[in-house]
Amino acid sequence: MKAAVLTISDSCYKGTRVDESGEYIARVLLENGWEVSFKVIVPDEKALIAQKLKEWANQVDLILTTGGTGLSPRDVTPEATLEVLERRAPGISEFIRWEGLKKTPNASLSRAEAGTRGKTLIVNLPGSLKAVKDGMEALLKILPHALEMMAGKGH
Repeated sequence: MKAAVLTISDSCYKGTRVDESGEYIARVLLENGWEVSFKVIVPDEKALIAQKLKEWANQVDLILTTGGTGLSPRDVTPEATLEVLERRAPGISEFIRWEGLKKTPNASLSRAEAGTRGKTLIVNLPGSLKAVKDGMEALLKILPHALEMMAGKGH
């Protein structure tokens, strides 16, 4: 299975902060047998985010984003993602938030989205490393079945 990791962060893009979350996602994917075909950092710019998602869709099975899902005025990842998705999968984002809520009420502040474009599943994760760890733990529980369903293998 092929995956891509998109980090959305002005400070990581400028090099003033280390991209711990994107690195963590890529490492977990590799440890779970995935090939990470793309790993890129972009600033919090809606057009750039949407462009990367469109570019990678149908080249990989899974795109995970990290960052830009909160309430800050610069947080535009959900809006960019919704522009690209053909079909929403709100249960995925709800499940990730629900799992995060077991550890912190701040998980409720995430506006992350999930869904499909063509044969690619796209999932937004928050930007903080702790939230990404919680999100990946939840996502790995459902990812195999989700991808089987997308491949037409039924329930």
